[in-house]
Amino acid sequence: MKKFALAAAFAAVASTSFAGNPAPVMMDPVVVVEETSSSSGGGLLVPLLLLVLLAAVAR
Repeated sequence: MKKFALAAAFAAVASTSFAGNPAPVMMDPVVVVEETSSSSGGGLLVPLLLLVLLAAVAR
């Protein structure tokens, strides 16, 4: 009977030591990188070079 009472006491102490919520999980912030063009006419460079090459070939 003493062993049963001792086991019950240890079980009661162990169950209260694990009571409560665990520490909240810390999430890393999401980093969003937005690329911006360096000039306003960035999309005109390739067609302009193509036009210059066609003009040079036509001469």
